[in-house]
Amino acid sequence: MPSGTYLDGIFFSMNQDWVNSFREKLDQHYAWPALYIFKFIVPAGKEGEVKNLFPNHSTSEKPSKNGNYISVTVQAMMPSSNAVIDVYINASTIQGLIAL
Repeated sequence: MPSGTYLDGIFFSMNQDWVNSFREKLDQHYAWPALYIFKFIVPAGKEGEVKNLFPNHSTSEKPSKNGNYISVTVQAMMPSSNAVIDVYINASTIQGLIAL
């Protein structure tokens, strides 16, 4: 599978067109700084890698029905759209990650 992740259920790679489009959408919908909710689904055992992206924030986790995947939700005060994008770029390195 190519390097990338899922956002809103659609696979993409982190290219500059995506970054610019996502930044524009974030800036249209948020007044920074703002509380932003991150939601990720990862294979069981990978939730620690997501939590490491947010060392100063608490997370909520919910296992899938069969326990093969874990949903991780984080509410974080973000200073800018660039900070949100940085989190998604860092998260995209986690094998099997789906961002919602």
